[in-house]
Amino acid sequence: MTHKHQALPMAEQVIWLIGASSGIGAALVGELQKNCKALIISARNEDKLQEVATGFDNVSIIPVDITQPSTLAQAAQQLTDRFGHIDTLVANAGTAEYVDVNHFDAALIRRVHETNFMGLVNCVEAALPLLRKSQSGYIVGVSSSVAYLPMPRAQAYGSSKAAVSHFLEAMRADLVHLGMDVSIVCPGFVKTPLTDKNDFPMPMRISAEDAARYMVKGMQKRQFEIHFPKRFSYLLKLIGNLPDFLRLRITASMSRAGTPDNKDSHS
Repeated sequence: MTHKHQALPMAEQVIWLIGASSGIGAALVGELQKNCKALIISARNEDKLQEVATGFDNVSIIPVDITQPSTLAQAAQQLTDRFGHIDTLVANAGTAEYVDVNHFDAALIRRVHETNFMGLVNCVEAALPLLRKSQSGYIVGVSSSVAYLPMPRAQAYGSSKAAVSHFLEAMRADLVHLGMDVSIVCPGFVKTPLTDKNDFPMPMRISAEDAARYMVKGMQKRQFEIHFPKRFSYLLKLIGNLPDFLRLRITASMSRAGTPDNKDSHS
């Protein structure tokens, strides 16, 4: 049986944001700190974290590497010593690399999954004991709109984010009985240092600041799925739900694999 629970207002929460040094994470710091009691921000780059935290009284930093569970365990111990609990985990850290099927590289896929999927799992492992001590623990994990529709070159990034979505929904099924909430965040294209490297069109791209505002609004309502911009995410959901023959024709038309400059020179 599901237990009804009263969520703690965000203004009274201790929030741990992981992946805060740039992009959506850095923009989230500005949005979250004015809405919560205490914000602890983590990422690998301590200098960037210091920069992002500057000027905010209720923001403190703890550097971590999400691919190294020992650093997360140390951070969790610091949080236990200082606060005794956390109310919300925001697992935002991630990376993106794209696959060239003519030069297929399993190591690339492993690398992306290690950060995007196992990194998030490591964050949850470290945070769960602290969240259990909260009046109403809350996990917010960042997936992607690409999880709605498998697309060319997204074999690594897309599959890692689809795994994140599946994992978080399964966690929600178990944690809701303990009075805890889970949200899956599925952004479309957001202007960040990561997407600045992309060499393909990014329709309806929004700023990191807009993305952060959408996220916090969804978090305040504890929406299960927070997706934005809506026009883009609904379009991907729509295509993703088309019959196979139509959907596959659309995604194949986006591929570069058959273009002359992308054919394997050894073929």
